[in-house]
Amino acid sequence: MLKVKNEGNKAIIDVREQIKNGEHPRKEIVQFVKQSPCGTIFEIHLPVRAEPLLTVLSSLGMSAVINELAPDHFKILAVKLDSHS
Repeated sequence: MLKVKNEGNKAIIDVREQIKNGEHPRKEIVQFVKQSPCGTIFEIHLPVRAEPLLTVLSSLGMSAVINELAPDHFKILAVKLDSHS
């Protein structure tokens, strides 16, 4: 189950514990992103770099970047720009 904290037009998704427990929530994240309105900013927290997720978000036409906050804490920032995502 994907836990999302909404702050205005920002959706904060922290899947660090899920991934550390062996879960792979990529499909749930992508589904949530697809269902969200244009203009939504996604802040996704992960324990690994997650380049495949970044690639999927980019393929949906989103502007996405990844930042390392700590050795086991990465943050993807992505913006849903148009209704084709």
